Formats: sequence, C-alpha cells, structure tokens
Amino acid sequence: MRRHEVAVLALDQVTGFDLGTPTQVLGTARDERERPYYRVRVCTPGNLPVRSSAGYSVQGDHGLELLAEVDTIIVSGQYRADVLHRDPLSDDVLRALVAAAPTTRIVSICTGAFVLAAAGLLDGRRATTHWWYADAFREMFPHVDLDPDVLFVDEGDVLTSAGVGAGIDLCLHLVRKDFGTEAANRTARRCVVPPWRSGGQSQYVERPVPPVETTSTAPAREWALGRLDEALDLRTLAEHVRMSVRTFTRRFREETGLSPGKWLTQQRVERARHLLESTDLPVDEVARRSGFGTGAALRQQMSAALGVAPSVYRNTFRASA
Repeated sequence: MRRHEVAVLALDQVTGFDLGTPTQVLGTARDERERPYYRVRVCTPGNLPVRSSAGYSVQGDHGLELLAEVDTIIVSGQYRADVLHRDPLSDDVLRALVAAAPTTRIVSICTGAFVLAAAGLLDGRRATTHWWYADAFREMFPHVDLDPDVLFVDEGDVLTSAGVGAGIDLCLHLVRKDFGTEAANRTARRCVVPPWRSGGQSQYVERPVPPVETTSTAPAREWALGRLDEALDLRTLAEHVRMSVRTFTRRFREETGLSPGKWLTQQRVERARHLLESTDLPVDEVARRSGFGTGAALRQQMSAALGVAPSVYRNTFRASA
C-alpha cells in the first residue's frame, strides 16, 4: 500500500500544539493490518531551526524542497501571525507554496491560514482561522471569504482549520476523506479524542455564564442520535428538554454553533457515510436508515456536503479498504 506523503511546514514562532497535531493524528492512522496510511515529515526554511511559541526551538529534518515531493502540505500556526504585515514571509516560502499548489493539497491549522492567504492561495475562497484573529485576518486579506464560526473549511484542494484543538478535527477529517469513516474512527480511538465534533468555534467564544438553572440541549441531541431514521421536528426536540421552540433554538446554537436543522443534517450524513462504507445496503435503504427518506434526498445532501453521490462514495472507500 502506497503511503500518503505529508509535509508539515514549521515557520518562525510556530505553535507547538499545531506542529504536533498532524504528526500525532496522521502518524497514528493505520489500517487493520497496522500499516500506516501516511508518512509525515517536518520541514523548515533552509532546514534551519525555528523558534516555537513555547520557548524551545524546532529542527526539521528537511528544507523547503520537501514541499515539491508530497501529496499534502500542512502549514502549522504561528504565534501572532497577524504581524505578517510588518514581518512578511520570505520569498522562498511564498515561491515554494505557490509552486506546489497546482498539484498538491494545501492545509493550514489555526493561524497557518495567514500564511496561505499571504501566498494568495485563499483569494476568492472560503476559509477559517482562530476566532481571536478574525478581525485582523479580514483587514489584511479582504479577498478571502472568512468564516470564523466553523471548526474547519474544506475547499477540496485547500483546507483550513480554526484554532488549536480544531486542528485535530481537521486532521481526522483528512483521514476520513482519504480512507473512510472507519479509518478515522480507529485513529480517533487511538488518540483518545471524539471522531467528530459537531458545531463551530462560536461555542467556545467567551460569553456570559448562563444561570445555574439553565437547561442544556445535550439530552435532546443524544436522544436524536438514536432516532436519526425518524422524523425529528424542532418542536419534538424542544419538548424532550421541556423548552419552548424559541428558547431551544437559541440555546442549541449557543451550545453547538449550529441550527438544529443543520446539526441534524450533519449527523445524518455521517450515518449515511458509515452505512455506505460498512454495509451492502441499497442506497434507498441507506437513505431511510439515516433519516433522509429517499435516495434522491440522500444524493442531494451528500452532493452538497461531500461533492459526491452515494454510489461514488461507496466505490471510493470500498476500493481504499
């Protein structure tokens, strides 16, 4: 089995957590026979040490030439990446990223999005970064469609993640995208993290602490996950936690960063993906069990979420397996 080649680019003031995330998550991803899916290598400009935000230096094993040899490039976040306007990226880094972009998947974690934007790789695209730096990002890169609410954005050949822990979500998404849901689930178990976090980073933005008596929508979400094949309307979910529809909707968005409808669709797509990978059920039956009702509805939702039809998705990940 050919391993997917990954280069992790570390620049000056690299965030240690962001640098370790792809090496840990992707480096842990293995098939049932313990064969690694990825080979992950770290590179630095000139193969020289770079300073980290945690007070230690990082010595990569490779220089920028590695970026031309891999399938995926991951740019780690930098501390205070918003200072790029007065301390711009070196021409060598910009040239290496731009040269690799036409044939290589480019990924950023956290403030690594500033690097991709500085190289012009996000112009006209949707992207995200750490919510703390959203205003600075918009000011510096007005041609990028920034969405500071989501955990990550997948634009196909360019992917960006929100801050710090969201890099784990994005790396698991890469495993899921490359090798399927079961591979991502195995990797998540080894890393002792959830295989999928719903919602966006808005749920982590500082806001007033709710009153102690406030009821959570979590029981309704847990209850819904066991009944995705049933008709679940907003009133039913709200009644499960004894809230009005209006209060439930507001609190649901506060807790997850999503509307109840969008959250349900996400969970149903994940259920459909799992069934397509792990069973031989007809597409119409997969649609019924995942709550979409008809094969046509399932095809529409999977096309919107993943860009592929159910049959194509099944064939792709059956072949990977």
